[in-house]
Amino acid sequence: MNQRQVLQVFEQYQKSRTQFVQTIAELATRPQNIEALQNAGVMSLLRPLLLDVVPTIQQTAALALGRLASYNEDLAEAVVKGDILPQLIYSLAEQNRFYKKAAAFVLRAVAKHSPALAQAVVDCGALDALVISLEEFDPDVKEAAAWALGYIARHNANLSQEVVDAGAVPLLVLCIQEPEVALKRIAASALSDIAKHSPELAQTVVDTGAIAHLAQMILNPDAKLKRQVFSALSQISKHSVDLAEMVVEAEIFPAVLACLRDPDEYVRKNVTTLMREITKHTPELSQMIVNTGGVAAVVDYLGDSHGNVRLSGIMMLGYVAAHSENLAMAVIVSKGVPQLALCLSEEPEEHIKAAIAWAFGQIGRHTPEHARAVATANVLPNLLALYMDTDSSEDLQVKAKKALKSILPKCTYLPALEPLLYEAPSNILKHVVCQFSKVLPRDSKARRLFVTSGGLKKVQEIKADPGSALQEYINSINSCYPEEIVRYYSPGYSETLLERVEKYQPV
Repeated sequence: MNQRQVLQVFEQYQKSRTQFVQTIAELATRPQNIEALQNAGVMSLLRPLLLDVVPTIQQTAALALGRLASYNEDLAEAVVKGDILPQLIYSLAEQNRFYKKAAAFVLRAVAKHSPALAQAVVDCGALDALVISLEEFDPDVKEAAAWALGYIARHNANLSQEVVDAGAVPLLVLCIQEPEVALKRIAASALSDIAKHSPELAQTVVDTGAIAHLAQMILNPDAKLKRQVFSALSQISKHSVDLAEMVVEAEIFPAVLACLRDPDEYVRKNVTTLMREITKHTPELSQMIVNTGGVAAVVDYLGDSHGNVRLSGIMMLGYVAAHSENLAMAVIVSKGVPQLALCLSEEPEEHIKAAIAWAFGQIGRHTPEHARAVATANVLPNLLALYMDTDSSEDLQVKAKKALKSILPKCTYLPALEPLLYEAPSNILKHVVCQFSKVLPRDSKARRLFVTSGGLKKVQEIKADPGSALQEYINSINSCYPEEIVRYYSPGYSETLLERVEKYQPV
């Protein structure tokens, strides 16, 4: 065999290897092929190709492994058990930028599935190699490394702390200052994943100056970037008053409110999540958002959205209203109550209904004026129906019951209370009857209306235990009327009259 023939053999061998890895990488993009590839033992065939002398074969083999590992946890575990990770991590420091990007993709694909697999990636020494990759000149390598670090950090506080200890945070903050939008997105997402677990981790992100750089991007035209920016600011804000105040002090309001009209629904959702996390802490932070027009903007947002994207806005209104009478009145003045009532009628999901019930409780529990605002929106019968519906979830029943018990003791608007006399169980009924016993002695017009509407008759039909609070309230109501009126509307009175007619002897 001459030299030319030898070269042809090697060329054919290289061509076959190239075709093999390219075909596997292509097949791995389609879920229907995964099981067949797994059964064929493709992992063990790809592993030696990671050490191939031809860089493109190395890179394509890594890409194929990443696609397989990304598909499910079993394949990711196979990558770990096949001792593939140490080779990838070694290559991150030694190979070219294309391979580094592919190797970081595999690490991310493995780490994303579970804390145990993410820990396996960390235990192989991946963090130092990934952090070094954040200092690469090539933005694609930085992006791949940041993505892998975010997937490791998102699982729990311990893994997130390991990412922090490896020195990733300052470099991620530098990445969000780079001109490439894709890199900005992934770096902001990784910072969000680090900050979400604890106040200490969020503080670490803040101490690197992240807030100011994130705040500069809230009006960036790229929707996917804005999603990640608002997510990161939310994860920082949620932990404590101090952290929320730092976010607010970056002067993001009222500019943030413009993003409530963004075409991207996830941008809008993340904005309301940020506002929810800020308002929940103190009356002062809530007042600041009220002063910038935040409540009215969220009410409008609820009118233009549906489903789960409404949830954070609903809760934001509840948190604002919970703090004080004045803040609850700000929600009422901004037409929050009819908008929440509309959401309650439109939303089929029980966890959303539960959040709305909770918000109504926070709005209506302060004064008779607040309770009346809720009652006139015809909310009370709906809350009662949700509480009494045996198909309602336990959480929804509890939230509806608590809301009723918060609003009813303040409600003096009797027309809204009267329908509850006919439907409410005794534990709710006593609160309803109590309100009538408070209002009727002082309001002659209400006393007359209570008779003509059938309310007094209904009260006489209530079966209360002697000496109970409910019986005391009934007695108090009855004392507002002449004895013969009370007797007239008492059960059995018509039979008594008929008996008297029968016994009556004309003169």
